[in-house]
Amino acid sequence: MKFIKNLFLYFSAFVPLFVLLFVKLVVDMLNNNLTLNVLNTINLCLLVTMIVCGIFGLFWNTKLTDEKSHIVKVKSATDITDQYFLQYFSLFVLFAVPLDITYINEFCIYILVLIFIGIVYIKCKTFYINPLLNILGYRFYSVTLEVLETGKLREVKIFCKEEIEKSNYEIKILNDNFAFVVDKADIGKTSPKNQQQKH
Repeated sequence: MKFIKNLFLYFSAFVPLFVLLFVKLVVDMLNNNLTLNVLNTINLCLLVTMIVCGIFGLFWNTKLTDEKSHIVKVKSATDITDQYFLQYFSLFVLFAVPLDITYINEFCIYILVLIFIGIVYIKCKTFYINPLLNILGYRFYSVTLEVLETGKLREVKIFCKEEIEKSNYEIKILNDNFAFVVDKADIGKTSPKNQQQKH
């Protein structure tokens, strides 16, 4: 199950690329530059499937996750969104624009490249590289924090829509490379969800 969640999270990082390729195919078909043959039908179905899986994977790993939330105190936070978003999004454009997946040879190369990147993405847990979250308004921070329930310091990469300050937050940590803020937290308080889990 964990692998499936990570795989869907990988798809979510590539949703912008899948959308670019889907739009490219549809526009070419509308302009009668392409016909709806077997390969193009497979391409369209595959792209739609991966877009849906990617969007679902993002909700699964953020809104629908059963990970326990933690109350933490942020010691330091550095906004590093621009270090990854522009480079990775440039890769999307360079990958999608010259690629013609209506030819079998280029379609095979496209699938192989996605598999190779996916292996590295999941194995190295680079889940913090997710342009879809950046497009949705989330910023990406490298944070040193203290987990108040254990007193341990951790280095975690966190997505948050607001600027992270030296304050207390309720966060969910899927792993050190993918965490997100649930809400701000007051000192000495635990989240309602955690209180319910204790009863």
